[in-house]
Amino acid sequence: MYSLAVTNGTLADEQVSQLVHEALADSTLDGKRILVLIPDGTRTAPIPQMFRLLHKELGDRVAALDYLIALGTHNPMSQEQINRLVDVTPQERETTFKKVQIFNHLWNKPDTFISCGVISADEIADISRGMLHQAVEVRVNRLVIEYDLIIICGPVFPHEVVGFSGGNKYFFPGISGQEVINLSHWLGALITCYEIIGKPGITPVRRLINRAASLIPTPKLCLAMVVAPKTNQLAGLYIDKPESAWEAAANLSAKVHIKYVDKPFKQVLSVMPQMYDDIWTAAKGMYKLEPVVTDGGELIIYAPHITEFSYTHGEILAEVGYHVRDYFLKQWDRFQAYPGGVLAHSTHLKGMGTFDSIKGEQARIHVTLATGISPERCAVHNLNYRDPATIQPTEWSNRENEGILLVPKAGEILYRLNS
Repeated sequence: MYSLAVTNGTLADEQVSQLVHEALADSTLDGKRILVLIPDGTRTAPIPQMFRLLHKELGDRVAALDYLIALGTHNPMSQEQINRLVDVTPQERETTFKKVQIFNHLWNKPDTFISCGVISADEIADISRGMLHQAVEVRVNRLVIEYDLIIICGPVFPHEVVGFSGGNKYFFPGISGQEVINLSHWLGALITCYEIIGKPGITPVRRLINRAASLIPTPKLCLAMVVAPKTNQLAGLYIDKPESAWEAAANLSAKVHIKYVDKPFKQVLSVMPQMYDDIWTAAKGMYKLEPVVTDGGELIIYAPHITEFSYTHGEILAEVGYHVRDYFLKQWDRFQAYPGGVLAHSTHLKGMGTFDSIKGEQARIHVTLATGISPERCAVHNLNYRDPATIQPTEWSNRENEGILLVPKAGEILYRLNS
């Protein structure tokens, strides 16, 4: 493994450049067709820096150096958005990088996929520790078999479904079909986001996506990045096979991306940055703060710029709403036909809680949206509403002694109680 890391501060550009140079110096890469998987704009990472470094090291040596944006089920990016993602001008795309192709993953286009095989129901039962018993077909973007090497280039953060993001997660859900997306996300929901987020080691969901990735025949290399908090610079970079690079990066992420506090808060204001453009993505402001909200407390997602629950899954969310896990499990006949990935998102935003036929649904905390979504739509979706105009985030700062926490850029740092 090629690696560099610091627990305080950031790596110098020269250090990063030298590490990438050493890792890619292997002459067997010459003449190869290489496909790089990168995140979309909902992740903080120095993608422009890595884009230029990879081009510098490989552009003149390989037969192809192309990119596939691991969108999962997010919306495709426009050319303008793609240029901003990799930080190049239209002129540079036509000149310096004219041979580089950058593709969107199109999750809803069946003809863009290939099947890599099936994981049996018995194996799924073993992986899920008996929580699920169903076979799953492993479909993935067909571009993976049109290249000689796949390079995963993405950041690692605490994650609500798999424990820590990155590594083979860039295949599943990054460029995968709905089957593994729905199964893996529902498995995470069964375990609960509260239990799995930021959990060290190989979680059942990580086992599942690693197993699915093993069915992809193309060789793989991973540049696992750990981004220093409050920056877009690297605290760590690990280059190796996806499993080992991810594991090392996750260990560092656990040190730099988890903030511990002594007492829970009765009210938390999660201020969501512009890179989250719907509740589907901005729900990270709930996931990462739920552990430090006291029972019966309130978490407010403050994002006046957001006007939709999900640009992709909005119609389904309007039907099912947001509920705790047991609301679905104890009424499974009503909900089993819905996509597991959407039900999982619903439970993640609503948080922990209980449901029975007499007392109904009892959520542990109150989740309130202070967004551009109307009070009527919030009510239909089973969420609380607050007019964002009534909130001045600066008035919420430095009030921890009152049991009030302001998180100015929520979504990536996980908060936990010391106990």
